[in-house]
Amino acid sequence: MNSAPHIIVRDEQRKPVRQPALDAFPNAAVAIHGLRPQEEVRGLKDWPAMLADARAIPGALAAPSLSGAVTIAYAGRTAAVALNGVDPRLEGRLAKIGETLVGGALTDLEARPDGIIISRPLAERLGARLGDTLVVTASSGTLQRMRILALIEPDAQAGFYAGDTVAYGLLRTAQVLFSRPDIVNQLHIRLARSDDAKAQAERLESRWGYKWESWQERSADILNLLVVRNIIMYAVILAILVVASFGIYTAVSNSVADKRRDIAILRAMGFTAGDIQAIFLMEGLLVGVLGALVGFAVGTGLLQILASLPLTMGGKPLVLPLDRSLPQYLLAGGASLAAALIAAWLPARKAARVDPVDILRGAT
Repeated sequence: MNSAPHIIVRDEQRKPVRQPALDAFPNAAVAIHGLRPQEEVRGLKDWPAMLADARAIPGALAAPSLSGAVTIAYAGRTAAVALNGVDPRLEGRLAKIGETLVGGALTDLEARPDGIIISRPLAERLGARLGDTLVVTASSGTLQRMRILALIEPDAQAGFYAGDTVAYGLLRTAQVLFSRPDIVNQLHIRLARSDDAKAQAERLESRWGYKWESWQERSADILNLLVVRNIIMYAVILAILVVASFGIYTAVSNSVADKRRDIAILRAMGFTAGDIQAIFLMEGLLVGVLGALVGFAVGTGLLQILASLPLTMGGKPLVLPLDRSLPQYLLAGGASLAAALIAAWLPARKAARVDPVDILRGAT
């Protein structure tokens, strides 16, 4: 979510543009067959105004981009990639591309307009290394020699990795290569609050008509998977709390049964039903507090063990992103105390209803 732009605008429409022939005969008994859709010139129309509108959002950062298909050739080997022409000064702040680069930086493109940045796996397949010159051919037939200034490392954990088939170059160079001067087909936007991306994308899309895609929309499958995971996780936790509640209920109920005579004496001494109920609620709360403290100690130890496991991914050390913040402990402790109080409330209410006369009369 934070490694890529929060909103991406493409020169696409969510719905096909209605053709003039359909509007020429509204509500008429006319059938149109074999209609060829009207061809449109690709590229964002009036993109400077769209860019200004996006930058008008408080705390927002936006940058243009031109993306297109090219063929890279080196030493008799070829590969098809999508070349993204970007503004290095802005794109590095919009997406965490710099964290994935080795051998150079994104800003190196400003000093070398003929520079290109490709992924390390792609360079290995081509047999190319840092500093080698590639032959880049656009779909229009334009050919240009470009030098590798940096390599994208796919194993970087903190950066944005779009895949092996994505390369980066200077925006002006891409416009020359694709023969599209002053044309862009994408806008990348980063907001001060990532949660506002969906609402802002819908608002701007209704104004400009292009497809404004928020990170929530791009990651819908992942978000749905996380929802399912959370449902399963909380269902298991709820089952554990229910089992623990039955244990506390049994303990407090046995305590009430064993102390019926003591309860009667307390009632005879002037203790009210509320006082008796509060005593056993305190007993259940004490059990919950002790259980929460033991759980904190055991849970912290298990997290420490998980954090120290020697895990690797792609041959590099992997550190599990474990959340050991205070809110997690407060949530777990609050759930434990709530379960303890609910489990202790039923036997405590039963203890409060004990009739001291019947208990003392039976004892005599």
